[in-house]
Amino acid sequence: MNFKPSWKLPKKLARSAQFLLSGGALVVLTSCSTENISGMGFPKNVSSVNDISLPLWQGAWITAGVVGIFTAILILWPAFRHRRKGDEVPKQTQYNIPVEIAYTLIPFIIVAVLFYFTAVKESAITKVSADAKISHTIDVNGMQWSWQFTYKDNPAAATITGTPAKPPVLVIPKGERVRFNITSTDVVHGFWIPAFMIQMQNLPGVKNHLEFTANKIGSYPGRCNILCGRAHSQMLFTVKVVSPSAYQKYISNLKAA
Repeated sequence: MNFKPSWKLPKKLARSAQFLLSGGALVVLTSCSTENISGMGFPKNVSSVNDISLPLWQGAWITAGVVGIFTAILILWPAFRHRRKGDEVPKQTQYNIPVEIAYTLIPFIIVAVLFYFTAVKESAITKVSADAKISHTIDVNGMQWSWQFTYKDNPAAATITGTPAKPPVLVIPKGERVRFNITSTDVVHGFWIPAFMIQMQNLPGVKNHLEFTANKIGSYPGRCNILCGRAHSQMLFTVKVVSPSAYQKYISNLKAA
């Protein structure tokens, strides 16, 4: 027995859907400028990580929007065009092989493309540079329930330790690359600066590394984003981006104290 589909999308509607899909794929798969696209909830150009992550974030949302619109069309068109108009049972159909291949292959391609670009961006963000390219090194130690920052600038290190009642301030210079050595004293924590689109786990006995350059002077909230105990919500800190001269003055005062 041969079975045929009982309905087809109108040619104009099919062309519109094809245009939406191809347009979304073009935005995601090409390296066109994203300067005129919304940050989708994140600020632009505040750190070197934003420059890498933001296009991926924008492309993922655009792709989701295109897929959502196309899916809504596929749901609403048959619901309204072929709604029940009488007691007659509609023709029963099955096994539309091209359609089944399409709705299996298209999601696979979308996921594969997003996975590829995510892996490329992640590798760029977590890449460890040569020591000669690093201007400053800061140890970030997570502990229940606050943070400890150790500035490794020569000739001697200086440490600031926060408490839940008095969250610490992490001071970094604008325009200079900083390497963070991230670890934990007790349990797993999460070193998270939302505005910078940065998160790295603090693991006991393991030293993770993260490098970035802050691009804009200002203060940005930071927090632990992994449930680490009863005072997890109090594991806060502030990232303060200052000029290089102000940073050197801060380090000198910190060491003198």
